[in-house]
Amino acid sequence: MADDVSRSKAPLEVIAASLQRERRRAGLSLAEVARRAGVAKSTLSQLESGTGNPSVETLWALGVALDVPFSQLVEPQRPRVQVIRAGEGPAVASERADYVATILASCPPHARRDIYRISAQPGTPRESDPHMPGVVEHVVLGAGRALVGVAEEPVELNPGDYLAYPGDVAHVFQALEPDTAAVLVSEHV
Repeated sequence: MADDVSRSKAPLEVIAASLQRERRRAGLSLAEVARRAGVAKSTLSQLESGTGNPSVETLWALGVALDVPFSQLVEPQRPRVQVIRAGEGPAVASERADYVATILASCPPHARRDIYRISAQPGTPRESDPHMPGVVEHVVLGAGRALVGVAEEPVELNPGDYLAYPGDVAHVFQALEPDTAAVLVSEHV
């Protein structure tokens, strides 16, 4: 019977890790979260260190203060696995070049990057206007050859090559061989 009771309670280490993770994600101090939740700073400190005996009301108030559901504080975080097979995913073609960008992972809340799979054919280059200030693009060429980067000074890439360049200036992606493929990460700094 004691095992049934202990299994029904959220483990303190899960709550501690969840509180620390969500407080860091929110960019809030221990004192600020405690103030917003209406709990003592020492109580929150104990909970984050895996000690104490949190009530439902305390955890609910902390969830509201951190803008997360109650369940996110008491359930272990499970890794999200996402698979997008080759040829799947939302693809957008260029009007002016034989270039297709398939979004693999859009920027989740509190992250600042998007991931694309690029497929391109020789011919007209894909010329991009400057993006928002601070954007950096990262390209890893997987197959073929391409001229990539700042429009005035593109760099020739071969399979396995990596390039980072400012995306807030005019830039280009030009396939030099058929079936050129790359992964592009657009980082919003």
